[in-house]
Amino acid sequence: MMDLIRAGFVGFGEVNTPREFIDPRCAAAAAALEERGITLVKTAPVSDDPAGTQAARAVKELKQGEFDVLVICVAGWIPSWTVVKVVEPFRHKPMLLWGLSGWRTGDHFVTTADQAGTTALRGPLTEMGYNLKYLVNFKDSAPRYDEAADYIRAAAAAGKMRECFIGMSGYRDMRLFGTLYDGNLLKSRIGAEIEHFDLLEIAELMKTVPEAEVTQAAQHVRSDWKFIRAPQPGTVENSVRLALAFKRKIGERGYSAFSFCDVDGVKKLLKFAPAGAMTLLHDLVDIPSVPENDCYGAVTEVLMRTLTGVTPGYLEFYEFTEKSALMGVPDYVPKTMVDDAVTVMPNAFGSFGEGLLNVSKLKTGPVTIVRLAQEKERLLLHAARGEAKTPEKWEEAGWAPPAPQLPSLEVVLEHGSEAFLKNVMGQHYIVVYGDKLNLIREYCRITGMECRVD
Repeated sequence: MMDLIRAGFVGFGEVNTPREFIDPRCAAAAAALEERGITLVKTAPVSDDPAGTQAARAVKELKQGEFDVLVICVAGWIPSWTVVKVVEPFRHKPMLLWGLSGWRTGDHFVTTADQAGTTALRGPLTEMGYNLKYLVNFKDSAPRYDEAADYIRAAAAAGKMRECFIGMSGYRDMRLFGTLYDGNLLKSRIGAEIEHFDLLEIAELMKTVPEAEVTQAAQHVRSDWKFIRAPQPGTVENSVRLALAFKRKIGERGYSAFSFCDVDGVKKLLKFAPAGAMTLLHDLVDIPSVPENDCYGAVTEVLMRTLTGVTPGYLEFYEFTEKSALMGVPDYVPKTMVDDAVTVMPNAFGSFGEGLLNVSKLKTGPVTIVRLAQEKERLLLHAARGEAKTPEKWEEAGWAPPAPQLPSLEVVLEHGSEAFLKNVMGQHYIVVYGDKLNLIREYCRITGMECRVD
């Protein structure tokens, strides 16, 4: 489900301009945003009456609602003092300064001097320190509703990320360096916090899961998932107990996302692969997850879910061609990425015991791959667009025969592999379907974070 996106909305037009030229156009802009899933706290358009009565009324009405970003919809010339009087009480919020455009009637064009109003405002509001995006509808062009909605969604995400709380069982799986993080930097720049706990807590919770819950969840697994072959006795039940223990911890703490120590944790200490448990967890709890204590990967997943409303998954790089990347996962993917039914294959890798490996076929089409990373004591987002295709038949060496076809995509990168590899920030990248670069760019503008696009 799309998280509720709230925006304040106030229109403006000069006192001598007839209201029939201001009110309907502001109402149409507001309706277009609502059609794009944005909940508005609205007040009637404001003019520059000398006593400031309309401005005071707008402030009072806007204060009665909750919102993450304020839309300043300029439908005609408006003296700057009127706008400042309305927006000043909300200066701590991101704002969209949005100028509308005129219309044609018969053989000529009619304007209310919308951009006289916006151009008189952009400079002063910027100098005053407002966190502002400036957008104008172009004469004789389609209104820029999607761009306005993207900015509002990104601004709302910036606010929601201040409350991001991620759970992580363990830390630094396989002694990797690329999955580490700076907690103070993360909190100050984005607002996210990561809470670590020991795998022992989960192992103890597994012992307390009622057998009736295990039986019920195991029936769901056997009836809803497609099995390539029958698992060994106990394989499904191990996965179910681990999933239910993780679920209880997540529910008790209210985590926004989850990560865990995989190779040096679950596989080494519990003696089975956790892929089936994580696949089931995604059926039970709609939050993002990524393995191997990937701290910034988990934050990226929460961000993309907040921006798009869809729980994303991660893929890691296996091979590159000059134009594309072979990306797959040796464990699990969320159902949001799966084309058709969730498919599992009981299998073991190396010295680890049997687990339920997710071998589902993945959806194809336009994708955006993205990762939050740290470089020289600052955070940045690295992203690229691509076209995801079903890859050729391939296998990862080491799996018990017959080797599985891992969930994977061949992502044809928009600007080729060389450009992307110059900035690659880790083996895990978060995958979202569709072109989400504008959302990512807007989020970076609002937060002052660098955005690298290849």
